[in-house]
Amino acid sequence: MQSFGKLLNYIKPYWFFACLGPLLMFIEVSMDLLQPTIMQHMIDDAIANNNTELTIQLGISMIIVAIIGLIGGIGCSIFSTKAAVHFSTDIRKDVFNRIVQFSSRDVDRYGSGKLITIVSNDISVLQRAILMTLKVFVRGPLLFIGSVLIVFFTARELFPIVMIAVPILFIIIIYFTKKSAALFKKVQEAIDVINTRLQENLAGIRVVKAFGRENFEKKRFAEKNSMLTKVNISAEQLIALMMPLLLFIVNLGIVAALWLGVIKVDGGAIEVGAILAFINYMTIIMNGLMSSSHVLMLITRAFPSANRIQEVLTVEQDMVDGEYTIVNQKEDHLLFKDVAFSYSKNGEYVLKNLNITIQRGKTLGIIGPTGSGKTTIAKLIPRLYDVDHGQIFLNGVDIKNYTKETLRKQIGFVSQRALLFSGTIANNLKDGKTDASLEEMKQAANDACAVEFIDKLDEGYEYEVAQGGKNFSGGQRQRLSIARAFIREPDLLILDDSTSAVDALSEKKIQQALKQPHSTKIIISSKISSIREADEILVLHEGEVVAKGNHDTLLEESGVYKEIYQTQGGAGHE
Repeated sequence: MQSFGKLLNYIKPYWFFACLGPLLMFIEVSMDLLQPTIMQHMIDDAIANNNTELTIQLGISMIIVAIIGLIGGIGCSIFSTKAAVHFSTDIRKDVFNRIVQFSSRDVDRYGSGKLITIVSNDISVLQRAILMTLKVFVRGPLLFIGSVLIVFFTARELFPIVMIAVPILFIIIIYFTKKSAALFKKVQEAIDVINTRLQENLAGIRVVKAFGRENFEKKRFAEKNSMLTKVNISAEQLIALMMPLLLFIVNLGIVAALWLGVIKVDGGAIEVGAILAFINYMTIIMNGLMSSSHVLMLITRAFPSANRIQEVLTVEQDMVDGEYTIVNQKEDHLLFKDVAFSYSKNGEYVLKNLNITIQRGKTLGIIGPTGSGKTTIAKLIPRLYDVDHGQIFLNGVDIKNYTKETLRKQIGFVSQRALLFSGTIANNLKDGKTDASLEEMKQAANDACAVEFIDKLDEGYEYEVAQGGKNFSGGQRQRLSIARAFIREPDLLILDDSTSAVDALSEKKIQQALKQPHSTKIIISSKISSIREADEILVLHEGEVVAKGNHDTLLEESGVYKEIYQTQGGAGHE
């Protein structure tokens, strides 16, 4: 509930809409409450006395009242919708901005499925709750209070019926609202699981098909979907059960009013119009309470969503931004000092006591068996993760002291998985340099050997890239990713096994482009052919540097390097 209250601050910029909507609803409710009273006078004063002129006047009054109520209702819908939609838009923007700032560890902790649910479903739930609060939750209590007061002053003989029915209605609403809160929390958790399952299958659809696991994944999804169905049915059935109970109590009140009214009419204590007006007001009371209970359930359902949203907005990030905004030029470009890192934080270190020095303009190659920690080094330099022990220095300054923006502007990074974004080829290349000219894009594409297939496309650099670059081959995606890093002309270029799907001839051309002296290069690869020309090569094994030197030196002195070399063809690759 506290989270919901804090998120209400987002509606402050739209206070005018948020206030005008309920004000117009007040007008509509006032008109709705007038209608039964006018009808009562029409029956008791006009029709009963055969007063045609008064009947016409009261009929015209009912039409005018209805039109005023219609204008108020439409205005309330327009302004309440504006307030609610802007409210959710601002929250969605802040949540997304917060998620973008998450470290990789933060993303791992929450899980992408849950984050997607928060940005889409949870914020939509909150928007509906605010919208219904501004519209219906104002309408419901006003109808209820207004009807009770009118009955008290105009049909006091029937008021005891209201005094009995209303407390019973309140008890039913409170009970069902509390029960629904727990169920809707389970619904949100089940949706998280569904989204996670769906995302994993879409991301790994090729693996699923390649291993013939479609039926297995269908079964797993069906199980999770069945769980969501059961929880959803329980929640919806609870709400469905409440409405007939409320209606039953109100109908009993109406029957009691008719029975008591007949007695009072015979005694001359009440008129027929008053009884009909009372029945209308009892219906209005029921509608007011039912609409209020519906909004209460929406708000109750929004509480878990608000907690999840507020958690994302206020989570204490494990990666604190530094203050340095300028990178000075130093001879020792990059320095790892006693670096250790663990993903699981259970004492099993992926990197241990790592010490590396890279001088400006040099090329460092890193090779080692699978699981030796090569990719982890690439992730630590741009602070996708922070080291657990030790320090990493860039130009003599601990990278934690730079702002993340300053640090990452110095780096061109090509990850193992070549990921492209939906849009054009030009847009993807401009991710590396936003103001890149066409000539710069052509040069970067040429250095990355991407020109050969871009020039064959009718649209050229305006060719539309599908989500994830699915309309390109693995090698083409890698070359476009390399071009995106080249176009930045970074101070430090990191290539993490980024030519694994590139043919030998293209890889050789890319290596020639890498010899340009403007960047310091770190080339991580499982292929010796990719790093053999490096100024220095590090051989990693179980998170530690077991050998270093150039290609020839390592062939003589490192058993691990020599074994890798021989398994890849040995002298045949000379």
